[in-house]
Amino acid sequence: MTSAAHQIQSGGDTIAARHFVATTDALAGPAGRPCVVMAHGLGATQDSGLFEFAEALADAGTDVVTFDYRHFAESSGQPRQLISLPRQIADYHAVIDYARRLENVDPERIVAWGVSLSGGHVIRVAADDPRLAAVISLTPATDGLPVVAHMLRTLGPRYLLRVMAYGVRDVAAKLLRRPPVLIPIVGAPGEVAGLGAEGAVEGMYNIAGPTWRNEFTARLVLAMGGYRPITSAKNVTCPALVQIGDQDRTAPPAPATSAATRMRATVHHYPCDHFDVYPGNRWHDRVVKDQIAFLRSVLAPSRAESLIPFSAEA
Repeated sequence: MTSAAHQIQSGGDTIAARHFVATTDALAGPAGRPCVVMAHGLGATQDSGLFEFAEALADAGTDVVTFDYRHFAESSGQPRQLISLPRQIADYHAVIDYARRLENVDPERIVAWGVSLSGGHVIRVAADDPRLAAVISLTPATDGLPVVAHMLRTLGPRYLLRVMAYGVRDVAAKLLRRPPVLIPIVGAPGEVAGLGAEGAVEGMYNIAGPTWRNEFTARLVLAMGGYRPITSAKNVTCPALVQIGDQDRTAPPAPATSAATRMRATVHHYPCDHFDVYPGNRWHDRVVKDQIAFLRSVLAPSRAESLIPFSAEA
């Protein structure tokens, strides 16, 4: 399937995005087709497994726009590899606004899709944007506090202090206008890295695209404990699908389940780990099948609307 490259403005920078046009008019209504807006998790890029999700959803009848946050891949923004939680949420809003203005897209049927860290982002985004038609949150990181607590229990206070020291050094580098201090996105257990669970290195490298780099600015580690999208879950009013890996060693399943309950979401549990939901892994097809079923249930036009002719040409 082909996709068109787009450039979207956000906060004075340019976001690199790709638009996948639906291959069927099964979900088309008089105002156009629905559209899913999709971005990746911690330090990952859209060419790292997202295109396969996008193609499957496009084949089911919804347009999809994937994008890279500012500071990553072909998007602009300095310094490179900066993970700014507020900016990433702002980027979601910018791309959603752009999707609403796409030709033949129904502006009232936009879906926010996120995975891992962005699975938490879309909860925040949906709480801020009541116009959204639905949310899909896959293996989401919904609460930073349990992650920090787990790190403390399993790796000890000395490891936590090592990680925090990198964050402090990076903040100092920013204040002194020096190059940022970078740490790996994925590393072996016990190594200083954003994701250090067993299997994280292999899982990420199995899906890594050509623009992905295994590094990010360390200042993020000082903010993660206070990043709690779960507190926004009660304000989400649109239909939500939360997909949870019950053996997830990266994004704890308990906070994800709690967030889903607060959103009154449709929930699917899978007996798998964090990276098992991506293309090439055994649970990917099942996860996508459940997403398509959810989208058909919440986005299908009414019978009266479906009788109105609509051209699905882009």
